[in-house]
Amino acid sequence: MKKHLLRIIEEALKLLGIETMPAIEVEVPPDDSMGDLATPVAMSLSKILKKPPGKIADEIVLSITDRTIFERIDIAGPGFLNFKFTKEYLFLQLGELLKQKSSFLREDIGRGRRVQVEFISANPTGPLHLGHGRGGATGEALSNLLRAAGYNVDREYYINDAGKQVKLLGLSVFAKYQSLLGIEYPFPEEGYKGGYVEDIAKEMIQKYGRKYLQMSFSDVSDIFIDYSYNTMLSCIRKELEDFGIVFDTWQSERELFRNGEVEKAVEELRNRGFIYEKDGALWFRATAFGDDKDRVIIKNDGEYTYFTSDIAYHRKKIERKYDELIDIWGADHHGYIPRVQAVIEALGYPKDKLKVLLVQMVSLMRGGKPVQMSKRSGEFVTLREVIDEVGADTTKFIFLTRRPDSHLEFDIEVAKTQSAENPVFYVQYANARINSIFAHAREKNIPVGTLCDADLSGLSVPDELRLIKKLLMYPMVFEGAANAHEPHRITFYLQELAGMFHPYYNKCKVVSDDTVLTIARLALCEAVRIVLCDGLEILGVTAPEKM
Repeated sequence: MKKHLLRIIEEALKLLGIETMPAIEVEVPPDDSMGDLATPVAMSLSKILKKPPGKIADEIVLSITDRTIFERIDIAGPGFLNFKFTKEYLFLQLGELLKQKSSFLREDIGRGRRVQVEFISANPTGPLHLGHGRGGATGEALSNLLRAAGYNVDREYYINDAGKQVKLLGLSVFAKYQSLLGIEYPFPEEGYKGGYVEDIAKEMIQKYGRKYLQMSFSDVSDIFIDYSYNTMLSCIRKELEDFGIVFDTWQSERELFRNGEVEKAVEELRNRGFIYEKDGALWFRATAFGDDKDRVIIKNDGEYTYFTSDIAYHRKKIERKYDELIDIWGADHHGYIPRVQAVIEALGYPKDKLKVLLVQMVSLMRGGKPVQMSKRSGEFVTLREVIDEVGADTTKFIFLTRRPDSHLEFDIEVAKTQSAENPVFYVQYANARINSIFAHAREKNIPVGTLCDADLSGLSVPDELRLIKKLLMYPMVFEGAANAHEPHRITFYLQELAGMFHPYYNKCKVVSDDTVLTIARLALCEAVRIVLCDGLEILGVTAPEKM
């Protein structure tokens, strides 16, 4: 509907002598009585044409030559144009949705442009927590959304495997290894105390026996660090696969050092004049690009900072010729954005080549009360524990029920209910209900083969017309979500659609003795199912046929 309306408005503006088309906004009015779609284009043209917006709106209406698809066109307020479509046009568009399915619902916005989405990237030093899970759900849904919108998308996990935390994991396992074999060994003050540390130590005992007993950590550090880190990384990979997330590439931080990428990045910035020495350390001139202070990249003891490998990592991303880079970080990394964008600019690219989405943490509740820490992790309830209790679909969907940069309360008891209170159940149940309706229709031997050609004129109940309009708004929601990089808009839409379908199902009998009306209502139900499945696919959530 939006594309058709845009063409009509553009034709009218050309008739008014406007050659260079302005950006024409199309929106859904806040109230059904105002119409189906609206545009403030007359107001945006007021300064250009030096006329009152109301007069411009009048001229646009008079210049619309084909009004057959409109029931009415109104001018509201200071110059809004409100359009209400005829039922015949709505039925025609619903038939196209049934015929074309995803090609009707999805817009090719990307045109094959290459995008990399990097997300989760948790240190491989322990189990994933709910914040990682929320970032994962966001990254996966965004990747699916952009791919559906015609982008060539690569998903990447950056493995922080070269820093202090990985060494600390190895030392924690070493201390536990000694302890399990009866040797008192001081556990590191900042060590990892979760049950998984003991599990890894037991695995090493099973594999190596008493081979490393009473040895110094410095002599066997590589063995314990590598074994511990690889074990945790394997667990993370498996956990993410069970959560429905598979990455295209895994980039190791160690590899950046091993391949000389870090030194190359520092040298390039030095050649560009953005590296200087001060107090025995090496600094990146970040203030030249809007950061609040310059940043140390090599400390006075010769040790690299975390930031240095991030410089090399983003330089490597750029070298891979992506049109856009998207990083999904925890909200506590907000202050890190200007720093990395400064690097992008220093390397000769616009800073908005990198877009960063921030994800807030999740508060876990049970019946409205905060859940205590996990014995397994020693610090937090793990993503695995929640998936095991409520399922991957439910976990993922609930993560996407709010903007990622807003705080989320995840109530396990609500997530387990089979009621309207549980958002994913409510949406999935709408799809399951439609499947049961079609099963009933088949039992009654009702022909449902070519619903796209159904006579829809019998759909006259207000709830039916509202449903049709809601379905035809999906392409606008899809386009807006893709352009804004906001997959949660799809979640909101699906909840609203399910919230309209269930009352309709309870009010209107779909399969009846009136065959023509039955087929029309089956066509409407099929359209709802097509849209529900499309949205759930983008979110990475299944659409079960039975529940």
